This record gives sequence, structure tokens and C-alpha cells, in this order.
Amino acid sequence: MLDATPLSEGWTLRHDGATLPAAVPGCVHTDLLAAGVIPDPFLGRAETEVAWVGRRDWTYETTLDATPGEHEQTDLVFEGLDTAAEIRAGGQLLGQVRNMHRSYRFDVTGLQGPLSVRFTSAYTEAEAVRERLGERPNAYPEPFQYIRKMACSFGWDWGPTLVTAGIWKPVRLERWSTARIARVRPLVTIEDGLGRVELHVDVERTRVEAALSVTARVGDVRASAEIDGTSGVVRLEVPDPALWWPRGYGEQPLYDMELELRSEAGPLDAWRRRIGFRTVELDRSPDAHGSGFTFVVNGERLFARGVNWIPDDVFPSRITRERYRTRLTQAAEAGVDLVRVWGGGIYEGEDFYDACDELGLMVWQDFPFACAAYPEEQPLRGEVEAEARENVVRLMPHPSLVLWNGNNENLWGFRDWDWESRLAGNSWGEGYYLGVLPRVVAELDPTRPYTAGSPWSGSWDHHPNDPAHGTHHSWDVWNRLDYAAYRSEVPRFVAEFGWQAPPAYATLRRALPGERLAPDSPGMLHHQKADDGNGKLARGLAHHFAMPEGGFSERDFDRWHYLTQVNQARAVAAGIEHWRSHWPVCAGTIVWQLNDCWPVTSWAAIDGDGREKPLYHELKRLYADRLLTLQLRGGELMLAVINQSAEPWSPSLTLRRMSVEGGVVAEMSAGLAAEARSVALMRVPKDLEPVGPKEFLVADAGGDGDGWGSPRSWGSPRSSEAESGGEAESGGEVESGEGLRALHFPVPDREVPYPQPRFDVTVVPGKVTVTAHTLVRDLLLQADRLAPTASTDQGLVTLLPGEQVTLAVRGWETPDADAARAALYCMEPTR
Repeated sequence: MLDATPLSEGWTLRHDGATLPAAVPGCVHTDLLAAGVIPDPFLGRAETEVAWVGRRDWTYETTLDATPGEHEQTDLVFEGLDTAAEIRAGGQLLGQVRNMHRSYRFDVTGLQGPLSVRFTSAYTEAEAVRERLGERPNAYPEPFQYIRKMACSFGWDWGPTLVTAGIWKPVRLERWSTARIARVRPLVTIEDGLGRVELHVDVERTRVEAALSVTARVGDVRASAEIDGTSGVVRLEVPDPALWWPRGYGEQPLYDMELELRSEAGPLDAWRRRIGFRTVELDRSPDAHGSGFTFVVNGERLFARGVNWIPDDVFPSRITRERYRTRLTQAAEAGVDLVRVWGGGIYEGEDFYDACDELGLMVWQDFPFACAAYPEEQPLRGEVEAEARENVVRLMPHPSLVLWNGNNENLWGFRDWDWESRLAGNSWGEGYYLGVLPRVVAELDPTRPYTAGSPWSGSWDHHPNDPAHGTHHSWDVWNRLDYAAYRSEVPRFVAEFGWQAPPAYATLRRALPGERLAPDSPGMLHHQKADDGNGKLARGLAHHFAMPEGGFSERDFDRWHYLTQVNQARAVAAGIEHWRSHWPVCAGTIVWQLNDCWPVTSWAAIDGDGREKPLYHELKRLYADRLLTLQLRGGELMLAVINQSAEPWSPSLTLRRMSVEGGVVAEMSAGLAAEARSVALMRVPKDLEPVGPKEFLVADAGGDGDGWGSPRSWGSPRSSEAESGGEAESGGEVESGEGLRALHFPVPDREVPYPQPRFDVTVVPGKVTVTAHTLVRDLLLQADRLAPTASTDQGLVTLLPGEQVTLAVRGWETPDADAARAALYCMEPTR
């Protein structure tokens, strides 16, 4: 049998005559950081102090012993090299590589002695390609499109510029004889209750005359086939397999699949994966509203509840199996059912897709192209096709993978970002997205849909970002408008939209040690990478809140920090509530973004230290199967009952027109039935519409007699500004009853005469209970202010007078009511 031996020990890093210990897998920055040569680039403004690292060449060295022993051949296998490198062993040049997204294999049989991997600066490689092929436009002033490397390592509007190098994935020696399995391409389909697995097997031989066969097993089903030359196909039929479903629609059964390569002398090699049986289609049919973009899994049409994923660390070699599991579990617990792997990053590791398989998270996989015109000439064209072929086959076994996407924003960029005239006929990537990549997917993985890009309307017959056709990126709202503008259109599928907020307070304190925090303090500005990011934050706040002018006191910063968190949650709520209420015309939202790769002000729901922002908890409400929302449509106030569950929902509804002092002006009870996977709408009677700044509307949904319950504990509320300038918010948890709540304020917060909030706080280990005596709007416990390790299970909560909420707190070893009160924030009267 093939023998695989990790080659992870004994590596050193050489530069300028110095030798340092090197971790493999790893990278130059993490090795230099471990040796104390550079400061932590995540802290303060140290990123700029280490910029020199990306401009240098680096060499990794160890000793190789490739004596074959009992085997005929020994291969040196690199799963990933970042990026442009020359590999030498035993005094011989093995090869030169230039693609982070591929693996490499070299025959080193019998070689002994020094093994070196010399990395050329990615800048040097990229700039040389640019010089040869000519300038191409991009969205950032770095040459990332000229090298097949993680684009965002060159910096992004949420990421640092840390251009690294290194052996970023495992390396091993493989010793084998006669033949080995070179590639297995599994086609998994199901039809009429019969699961079919078709394994296309390629082998590499040392003996062309040896008779070879393969035996495959899925569950109790076995099948065998002969290898004809260097390839063969083995087919299995699995009767009545259990279907894999996205989370919320069913279970995620996975089947072990094993394949063994044999000769007459016995077993030679083995290959093992897990698979799931399901069908996936993408319905892009034209209709009265344009042309759709709806995922259909196992015949079930889905509203996709998605998040965009960026690399969870700017140094991907630090992302462990446990970290993938933690972050993706957070996504699943927030109600997410789809994760888009964004095109400026990487094809993630197997542990990422394994976790998605198990958690029921559908994966939308971008090919790694983003925000730039990419040359199509050599040496890039061959690299692009090679990496696509390798990664399509590598990821095919995963049932969670539901879509291949050609690029992020490049088709849009060509049309709208003044690329066409600047390119003057030069190649820019269209041949990849409409030629190479769909051809590779059609040939290798015909079981999954492909789309040329995001956004993309399906053809050049429509604008690439036309909201009526295909996928849409909604960025004008964040860049230029108030988030109420999300309600101005109903895209068919919103693949990107979002709103910024700073990270958690404890994250800022760790990242900016000793700095007096203010929105424009040096460290805060350095950890804000978006163009005019703070200006957009300020303008977004100004639509809703009265902010201090001039310098910020510590209290002013705390209020600014709190209000930016509120605004982020409200903005995302404004979009998702509106778009979900228009199902099935709109068939999905993918929030930008789930995670961060370092501590930074960004659009993320989980910050760079892994702390959950209020937006994260808001997603739990927004992406729940059942959602209650108040929406202004055509000047009329509507109540939407959104039911994405498999069962009908007929809640008992109570609507109360209230004053901010707590009195009930008018109320009514009603019933409204929403069938499974549907939306029901009700016009709010005119006499229940709030009038002026002192009134608001409360809508509560109770049970429906099916065991779901009557109003008792309300979900975490957030607010979303309505078209008229008013706000619609879903309400807080109360002591009696279980149900859902939505609130509508007809004017912005700065015009609402909020009472001075009064509430009691009691603390027991693991719990903080707040009892309101007045309206307490958007109450937030910033648990990390209690202790850096502390976290809570809820975000923003709105309480009416007499209501109570209990917040679970973890990681706080010294409970204290005064400390808890100091960490609680809510809306206050305008100063």
C-alpha cells in the first residue's frame, strides 16, 4: 500500500543570512512573529511596520531522505505553496511554481540531502507579469490580478495589506509501487429514489503491464471495475438513500464512500470521502418580474438565508479545523443556511466543507477572481484552468456545495467602472467566466449549476447588476443613501449588501492598546480600511440620531460605538425584512459579511477576535423560519407574516398603538394564516397607525393552537427604518408568553421624545435580568465590557413598561449588578 509520511518537522526559514525555526504549514509572517522579529501586525499600526516582509524573497529549508525502501517511487507532495517558488532537492531543480490555489507533486525517488523552497516576493512575480501583459484596471492599488494568490492578502476595504509567502498547506512524502490513485471524480445523483454514484478513477503507474482493478463501497453496496490503461469507471446504485437537506428543511445524512486500487498482488492505494444524496437546481426562468434566481434542492424551492465568507484569518495557515467548526456553527445557530465563499479569498480547506456538510450549510463557491480585470494570456491562463480542474474535482464529493460562481463583481466592473475604455480591447477575464470555467464545470461536475459571476443578469442582454434579473449587489445604499432605500426595489436575489460597525469594545482595546479611543483616533482610522468609511458611518447615523459635534469624550465614544452597532443591525434588518416579505419574487439574501480576518471596523457580524456583534444576534431573528415585520408599501402600513417553515402558521395577532410614555391609544386582535413556505399580508387599520413622534405601533404574534405557543418570550428585537423615515422594529423578550413582535416608529430616533429609561437589574451567576419601568428601546448588554471572555446570548432587546428580559452570560466569573448596569446601553432622550 501507498505510504504517506508528513514532512512537517525540521524546517527553517532563511533570510539575510539568519536562520529561524519555521512551522509547516505556516507562512513567513507567523514564523517571524513567533521568533520575535516583527511586532503583531494586528495591533496598533504595526501593519505598516512589517510591509517590508512582502517585498523580500524567502527560503525554507530542511533535509530530504527519499530512499524508496520497499517501494518503487517516492513523491514529494506539496498541498499548497504561497505562491511563486523554486523547489530544489539533492542539488536538483524539481520545478518552479506560481499558484497558491494548486497542489504540486515531484518525483524525488532516491534523492537525499538539502531540500529548499525559495519564494520570490509576490510583488516581484506580479509586477513582472504586469510588465509583460500590460496594465489592467482593478478596484485597489495593488497588483493582485497578475498572480494566482489570495487577492485579499494585498489588502481590501476590510483587510490589511500583509503579502506573505510560505508552505501554507501540509507537505508529505508518498512512497508507492506499481500504481497509485491520481484522481477520483465522483458524480453523485439521485432519481426516482435510486442513488447513483459514478466514480471516474485516474491512476499513475510505474508498471504499465500490471492488471489493475478498483473496488468501491457506499454503505452496503459494492462494485468493481477494471482499469483500462490509466483510467476506469466504477458505478454503484444505492436504493432509497436518505436525502441530504439544507438546515431547516431536513436532516443531513452522509454516506462513507471508499475506493481501493488493487493489483493481482494485493491492495495498492485507497481513497475515502463522505457523500450525500440530493438534487440541486438553479431556477433562472423568465417571469413577469424579470428572470429569477431560485435554489431548488430535492424539488423544494428555497429562500436562501445567506452570509458571505472571507478567509477567517489573513494568514490562512492559522485556521484550524476547530476554528472552522466554531465559526460555521455560529452561522448555523444564527439561522444561516447558505455560505458564499467569496472570490477574493481561497478555495477553503476540507474541514470547512466537512463542517458545512454536517451542519446543513449550502456552499456557494466563487472561483478566486474579484474586483479586477484579469489577463487571459499565459502564464495565467494555464494556471487558471489547472487550478479550476483540481478544485472542482476536490470539492465534488461535498453535498453542501450547490453552486459554482465565476467571479465577484468583474462583469459588473467591466460595464460600470470605466474598465472598457481603459482596456482598449485587451483581455480582462470574460473568457474565463463565459468560456474556460463553465467548460470545466460542465465537463467535470455536471451535477451542479454554474453562474458566470455575481452580480450577473444571465447575459449581456441586461445590465450585469440589474435587480430584475439574476443576482444583485446592493452597495449604493451603504455608499450614498440611508438604509431605508433598501425598500425601494425588490431584486430577484441579493448576493451582497451590508452596513458597517466597529468591532466589540474588548476587541478594540486589545487591538489598540493604550490608545484613547475616538472614531478618528490614529488606531481607529488605521483599522478602518473602507474608502471614506467613517464618513459613511457618520452620515448613516445622522439620518437617525443626534450626534455630538467636535471632540469625543469617553462617554461620547461609548455612545457612538453603541449607536453604530444599532445602526448596523437596523440596516441589515431593513433589507432582509423587506426582501423576505417579497418571497417568491426575491429568493435570497447573502449578508456582507459573516466574519473578519483581523480586528477592523467592517460589515462583519462576528469581529476579528470572534466576538459576536449585535448584528449576529439580529440575524437569528431575521433568518428564523417565522418572522413578523411591519412594512410601508405604497404609503400603506402592512403587517407581514413570513413563514418559511414546513407547517402552516396561523398566529393570533395583537396590534397596539402606544405612546412612548407607555399608554395604549388603541388596540385590536386579528388572525392571519400563512401557508408553509409563504408570506401573508394584512393592511394595518388607519386608526392603529401611530401619529407623530410620541406614538409607535406594537404587533405581537401569539400561537395558533398547534402547540407552537402563546405570547410569552419575545425574540431579540432590532429596528429597521421604513420608507417614510419611520422605523419598524421587532420586539423584545418578556416574562410571560412566547411569540414574535414587530414595532413601527413613524419618525427617526432623533425626533422621538424617549423617556429617561428606568429599569432594574438583578444578577445571579450566568444571568442578568432587566425589568423595565419605562419604554427601553434597543437595550444592549455589551458583555465584553464585563470581562474580555464574557459573552451573552442576545443582542438588542426592546422592552415595554413592565416587561422583563433575562440575558444569559458566559465567561464572567465575578457577577455584579453595578457592573452589569454599566455595561447596559439603550436609547436615551436626545441631548
